[in-house]
This record gives sequence, structure tokens and C-alpha cells, in this order.
Amino acid sequence: MADTTRRDMPVYLFTGFLEAGKTRFIQETLEDKRFCNGERTLLLLCEEGEEEYAPDQFADKSVKIRTIRDQSELTQENLARFAKETRCERVVIEYNGMWLLDALYTAMPDTWMVYQEFMFADATTFLTYNANMRNLVYDKLKSCELVVFNRFTPAMDKMEFHKIVRGASRRADIAYEAPDGNVVYDDIEDPLPFDVDAPVIEIGDDDYALWYRDMSEEPKKYEGKTVRFKAKALQRKRLPPKTFVIGRHVMTCCVEDIQFAALVCNWDKADTVKDEGWMILTAKVNFKFSMAYGRKGPVLTYISHEECEPPEQAVATFY
Repeated sequence: MADTTRRDMPVYLFTGFLEAGKTRFIQETLEDKRFCNGERTLLLLCEEGEEEYAPDQFADKSVKIRTIRDQSELTQENLARFAKETRCERVVIEYNGMWLLDALYTAMPDTWMVYQEFMFADATTFLTYNANMRNLVYDKLKSCELVVFNRFTPAMDKMEFHKIVRGASRRADIAYEAPDGNVVYDDIEDPLPFDVDAPVIEIGDDDYALWYRDMSEEPKKYEGKTVRFKAKALQRKRLPPKTFVIGRHVMTCCVEDIQFAALVCNWDKADTVKDEGWMILTAKVNFKFSMAYGRKGPVLTYISHEECEPPEQAVATFY
């Protein structure tokens, strides 16, 4: 029988690195009477920056602050204890940018549900963070609803920031906040770099990762379409007869997460395909059940191919 007494605990999650503006935004949010309307709030701090909170300025005095100074303290037992102590009805979290979000998700009690997630970044240091700690940046971008780049100046190139965000998420809104507080929202369109309505959809060497993700997210768009792309073919003993695998290694955020983004291709002469060989394949796409996947997925029907050399960048990326 279902538990009808369970009630979700709303969690408002704020991520980003030190001096990114999280504290200031949360302070202003908790000063706003539209947000603080009598609900008991647990403010959970996972890092201590230069800026400090001013609880006496909160619109509601029922906000209770708890601090986690070390990741080892981020446990389900501690979070449940904080919730019980404060009798909170919702949680606001200022998360440590150097900790992966999986640590938080693992520690959250079962009833805690992230209702909104925002990332804040200092535009003057963000590109450096992305260059040196791409895995941590991607970790914060992949699930957030809004990215705020503060200290953004006219001399900065929005497209440079836009591409990094879109490499991790296509759903996040992007806001650029100038030093004077003026905010401009990103309105850069993201047309696909290939024509999905062409008789043959030509996938460029640099666009495999984007195409693979787009096809996974919107399979109906590609049903019955013919595609042409460069990839590596694989022969595997456990594949169904007249089937081979084709795909490319894709790096989402860093070297550690490189995976082979594979597709199943049916062809009567599949056993003649050179294992680990590169080819330019032309095939028709249909979404249906395949024993190779063990589920429904994109199944290619071979039309033609030609052997070729690997692309200049063998590992496909989103940026």
C-alpha cells in the first residue's frame, strides 16, 4: 500500500564557486517577503566565503542556519538531524563548488526533492575554472535551471560562455549580470549544425556528439530519416546475426567520462565489416526494439559505406 503520509521537502539549491555571488543572492531572497512567507526554512551552508549572512535582515525570523564544513559531514543522518532540529518545511542550500553534486544527492533524505537549482559564476574567472576544472563546472551546469554570470562586462564574448553552458545543458536559461546590476538574458539561438529535413542528413565530424544527443532526446525527429556520418565500426560476438555496431567515443566534460556512443546497424553483409575500422556510413534510422540494446532504440539500416581515415579529433565533444 502506498504511503499517503509522505510529504516532499522542497530544496532550493544554489551552486557555484567561491565569490560567485551565491551568498548575496540568497541573502536578498531571504529578505524578500514574497519568498519568506512564514514557512520554516533551513539554510544549509556548505562553504564559507568572504561575504557573511545577515540573519537579522531576513524577512522571516524562522530561518535557521546549519553549516557543513567538511564533505565527510555531508551525510543523510546529519541532514535528517538538521531537519528535525529546525522543524523546517523547506531547505535552501549554498553548495560547495568543489564538491560533486552526487555527494549531495546521496546524502539527501528520501523526502528531500530539489525544486529549483541555480548556478552562479564570476564571469572574470569562469573560463579559467572551465579550462582547469571542467568536470566540476560541468557537474554544476548539467542539471541547473538558470546560470547567472555576474561581473559580466561588454568586452566579454557571450558566445564563449554560451557554448560552454550548451555543451552541458540545452535547457538552462543564461543571464549576464553587469557590475552595475543590470541583467541581460541570453537570446542566442542554437540551430543544429545540420539539416534534419535534407534528403540525407550530413553529420559533420565535429557534430557527432550533438547529433547523438539530439537523436536520443528527440527520436521522432529522426524516424525514417537517412543519415550520413563518419564513425568507427565494431564486430562483437554477442551481437544478433547480420548486425554490427558503429559509433564514436564522446567526451561530455572530461577525459574520465569518455564513453563509446554506439548505434546498432543491420546489414546482410555485416560480417564483412572491418572491426575497429573507420567508415563513412549512409543508413536509414528507425526506432524499434533491438536485442543488441535489450530495449527500443535507434536502429540503422545499412545503405552504403566507404572506408576512411579517422577524423582529426577522434573523440567527439559538445564544445
